[in-house]
Amino acid sequence: MEVAIRVNGKETTAEVEDRTLLVHYLREHLDLTGTNVGCDTTSCGACTVLLDGESVKSCTVLAAQADGADVTTIEGLAAEDGSLHPMQQAFQTEHGLQCGFCTPGMVMASVSLLREVPDPTEEQVRSGLEGNLCRCTGYHNIVRAVLAAAKDGGAQ
Repeated sequence: MEVAIRVNGKETTAEVEDRTLLVHYLREHLDLTGTNVGCDTTSCGACTVLLDGESVKSCTVLAAQADGADVTTIEGLAAEDGSLHPMQQAFQTEHGLQCGFCTPGMVMASVSLLREVPDPTEEQVRSGLEGNLCRCTGYHNIVRAVLAAAKDGGAQ
């Protein structure tokens, strides 16, 4: 089947099998490899993207379900001039990453969280990100990054 999905502000179309997951569409058809495949079971959140502005785990969404939708990946957050999105900058500044594998999904989930709760408490950040796993850190710097981004407009 043919799908047409607006990804990071650009119209894309491709012929895909009807069982193609959105994460595979992004990685294999569009070469947007910032969206990681971590578990294929919705457990880790490494594949989190924004679908029509809402965070979703793209390993649980068929490309066909996203037909006609607007998807933002980690590659789509940075500005045209290459400057980092406030959330990306906060993760860098606050050292909110270690190996980096979970970081794209964590950043995307954090952007979505701040759209829902623009000025969260530490507890709200921890609760809001509990569907995204990091196997390297103790989450302390990730939470600090989200709280810092909240002060810098990280929900943009």
